Amino acid sequence: MTTSDRGRDAPGRDQLAAAVTQLTAELAALRRDLARRHLLDLASGVLVAQLSLTPADAVDHLAQLAETTGIAPEDLAADIVNGASGTAGLSPLAMAADLGEAVADDDEDAAAAAAAAADKTADVDVDEAADIDVHQERTDARRARLTEAAAEAAAQTGGTVDEVAETLLDGGLRPLGVRGLWLFRRTETDCLELAGRAGVSPLEAAHWRWVPPGTHSPLHRVLTEAAPAWLPSGPGDGERLPGPAPDAARAVLPLRQRGAVTGLALADWPGPRELDEPVQRALMGLAVPAARILDAGGADPAEPAVLATLLDQLTHPAMSLRADPETGALHVEHLNRPALDSAGRTHGTAGRPLAQVFPAVSADLAQLARAARESAAPRREARLPVVHRPGDPDPLHDVRVLPVGPGRTVVLWHGATDPLMSLTRVLGRLENLAAFEDDLIAGTSRWSEQAYRIFGLDPAAPAVQLRRLAPQLHRDETDKLHDLLTELTERRNGAHTVVRVVREDGGLRHVRIAAEPLLTGGVLTGITGVYQDVSAQHHTEIALSATYDRLTAAQTQAALRHQLVVQLQQAIVPEVPVLQRLHGLEVAARYRPAAEEYRVGGDWYDVLPLPGGRVLVAVGDIAGHGIDSVTGMVALRNALRGLAFTGHSPARLMSLLNEVTLHTHGHPTATAVCALYDPAERSLCWASAGHLPPLLLRDERARFLDPPRNILLGAVPSAEYAQRVTPLAPGDTLMLYTDGLVERRHTGLDESLAGLRRAAEGLGRGGLDERTDRLLASVTGDTDDDTSLVVVRVS
Repeated sequence: MTTSDRGRDAPGRDQLAAAVTQLTAELAALRRDLARRHLLDLASGVLVAQLSLTPADAVDHLAQLAETTGIAPEDLAADIVNGASGTAGLSPLAMAADLGEAVADDDEDAAAAAAAAADKTADVDVDEAADIDVHQERTDARRARLTEAAAEAAAQTGGTVDEVAETLLDGGLRPLGVRGLWLFRRTETDCLELAGRAGVSPLEAAHWRWVPPGTHSPLHRVLTEAAPAWLPSGPGDGERLPGPAPDAARAVLPLRQRGAVTGLALADWPGPRELDEPVQRALMGLAVPAARILDAGGADPAEPAVLATLLDQLTHPAMSLRADPETGALHVEHLNRPALDSAGRTHGTAGRPLAQVFPAVSADLAQLARAARESAAPRREARLPVVHRPGDPDPLHDVRVLPVGPGRTVVLWHGATDPLMSLTRVLGRLENLAAFEDDLIAGTSRWSEQAYRIFGLDPAAPAVQLRRLAPQLHRDETDKLHDLLTELTERRNGAHTVVRVVREDGGLRHVRIAAEPLLTGGVLTGITGVYQDVSAQHHTEIALSATYDRLTAAQTQAALRHQLVVQLQQAIVPEVPVLQRLHGLEVAARYRPAAEEYRVGGDWYDVLPLPGGRVLVAVGDIAGHGIDSVTGMVALRNALRGLAFTGHSPARLMSLLNEVTLHTHGHPTATAVCALYDPAERSLCWASAGHLPPLLLRDERARFLDPPRNILLGAVPSAEYAQRVTPLAPGDTLMLYTDGLVERRHTGLDESLAGLRRAAEGLGRGGLDERTDRLLASVTGDTDDDTSLVVVRVS
């Protein structure tokens, strides 16, 4: 995109930014209004039930009572609801009696009754200590009820579980001294999954993302006994719970929904604390909305804990972004404190769309993040938004976007223009330079000593501002200077150009000018940059242009050749195939390309259903790299697909494939495993041509299958191949792979295979796709070779 293109898009982007900002504010106001209406509706329902009023009369009576007593409608509604539930310090019957008097037909009696009700629901007698305790109890109950309503409103408007947990912590628990709130969801296997948190660092959360059953922890005791655990000095010896210190107070509460315990809430304090009755009552009250929210909301995606902790240590703004796997829209995972300040926020950004947090630059950041992920390389921009107009907010400077994993990027930037940073950025692109800085407010300029030599001026003479440099230039170069100044002062963009300078001694110099605008509070206050004498390079560049053109043509041909190889390989061996279910088998396959682009290899795999219900599973590896390996791989893979339909056994298929290899262009050699699974017999008939042994995982114990002693493909003609038959049982998992998965330069093959076996036994529970990804992540060779992995599980 050109500068002019971005300039044309700027008005639309600004309108979108303003709309996002307005909608975000409207959402916050909507949540406040929903919380208020939720409380008022509950209180009106209590009046309808206890005083036999119509819904309309209940609403009018509540408004009249609030006006008469001078109590805020929300506080009065909280008192009524708490009174009905027996937690407000006033019994439901007494509350109903007082309110019944307030609806008398006589206005004077109604006012008096309302005042009496107000005395019992809000006022305190400062002369009596007992009344002070009642008042504090009622205040705590109000706060808990208002917090519950705010949490319900956040959940109804699409808030994440983390956002709702933050609402519960700030509104109801932090006044009690609580440091952090943890919300665990109970899975079907009684595993506890961390679904939401507040007041807890990402690194802490990562350690407690999953709590498996059978650990005999206090968490699972509460889950089993369905009763709260109050731990004023932390868990017992040898037991661990989330929290800042072993002796810090904790409270673990079961969360019930529809009569069953669906999860747990854990509150922790900074240190030991007495958990008296008021604290226990407040926590039990907030467990009700927590249970409903946990039941309705999905688990929030795990944050990269170490990455978030690292970003928190930086002194300049930084944030991590996550791309939605379906829509590609960017969401904010984490902002460090300087980034929160830059966004004008204090908390509540995790999980929000990027357009809500940084509306003015979200489109530009999304484009940079996409380019960084696609190229697997960092992307930079001197400033975002690129086009800056007077009155706009300060832009982000020196923006760097780094890909850090699938769908995740990190963004680093500076919040204000730093002249030294701008000059350093310019100097990094040029050599043998003379620096200058123009002060547009004072109308002065500063030159380094080299600048006077470039222009042939006396060092005692005053430095010349860039906008007054035209007399020093050739008359045909004034338009270039004008265009440069327009880019700097009107469009506020960094720019450079090359002009001819006529010196007083008659000499002619070709001078490159590279400059950046300096902004303070959104106002252009100066220009900084460099001058570079490129006269000697000018003629050399002309002489080299023809050679450069020839080299460019050669590089283009090489790039096209490499692109053809990569596209051909990816067309045959996709990187992440979808999970397949074929005739009693679940099949997951993965392909991991070589670490270096030029090492495009010949790894391949195939999973093919055959007539009669049998399934072909094959893995192979062509020796070498490059176009010859890829074309050989295509030939063998397609040949085996055709031969498999003949109904021959794996041993015979290997013999035929050996003859195909001998007659393939380039005379490649290859290793391979060819297996036929029979669902009726639940047996695997297989043959290996010099390939690494398959790994069988049964009842969480792994062993390598002993392969027949067969020669590799393409070595000798008319080779005969032996085969094996391996019975399989439901739940068995078989792994076929190429050597790029396990081979390491300084490790023997036996040791590498033992590491693969241990990794397979440690995969744990989960779906086949999940376990396949964990195996590929935990076992990595270092020979820069590509890897194919096929994992099949008997249904």
